[in-house]
Amino acid sequence: MSRLRIVNLGLPKTGTTTLTDALRQAGLTVADWKIRRGQSVNSDITGEHVGKIIYGDYFNSGDPLARLDEFDMINEMSAVRHDRSLWPQTDFGLLSAIQEHHPNVKFLMTYRDPAKTANSMMRWNNLGKRRLPMADIPGLPRGFGSEEHELARWLDGHFKFCRRVFQGCDNFLEYNIEDADAQGKIASYLGIDLPWWGQSNVGTPADAEKVE
Repeated sequence: MSRLRIVNLGLPKTGTTTLTDALRQAGLTVADWKIRRGQSVNSDITGEHVGKIIYGDYFNSGDPLARLDEFDMINEMSAVRHDRSLWPQTDFGLLSAIQEHHPNVKFLMTYRDPAKTANSMMRWNNLGKRRLPMADIPGLPRGFGSEEHELARWLDGHFKFCRRVFQGCDNFLEYNIEDADAQGKIASYLGIDLPWWGQSNVGTPADAEKVE
C-alpha cells in the first residue's frame, strides 16, 4: 500500500487550522504554515515558511515536497508579509510538479462562502486591511483587496481555478466547512479514521503573521 500524502489547496480563513488539528488527532504529521521547532529532524527547514520550502525545492530539484518527506499532510502553504508573498496553491506549474513526483497524492480544497471568508479576513488582525492589499498575489495584484467585495471575487476565482484544474480527477476533494457531513467525507476520501472534528483558530490570532 502506497503512503498517504495530502496537499490542501485552501486559502486563509477557510478552515485550514481545523483540518490540521483533525488530521493531527488522527495520527498524521502535518506541515502547517511554518515548520516549528521539534517538528522536523532537518534543521535546514526549521523556522521556515512551508511555502518558501516548497518553492525552494521546486526550483532546485523540480520536486516541491523534496524536504517535506517527514510530513503526511501539507496544509496552509500561504505566507504573506512585507518581504514575501507565497501562494503555491495558485500555481499550476508547481501543482503539476507535485502530481508528477507524487502520483498517489490526494488534494483537498477547503471551501467557505467567499463573502464570509472575506469578512473574516478583514477581522483577522491586519490580514485583509494591510497585508493582502500591499502584496502581489496571483489573482489579486497589489492595491486590490482592501474591500471585502474584492477579496470575495479573488476567493471565488481561486475556487473556480482549482475546480477547473482538477475537473474529473479522482484525487481531488472539495468540501464545504459548513457541511455537516464534512468529517465523514474527508475520512472516506482519505481512507482514515477521523476521530475529531470541530472549529479551531477562533478569535485573536496567536501569531500576528500567520495567514490562517
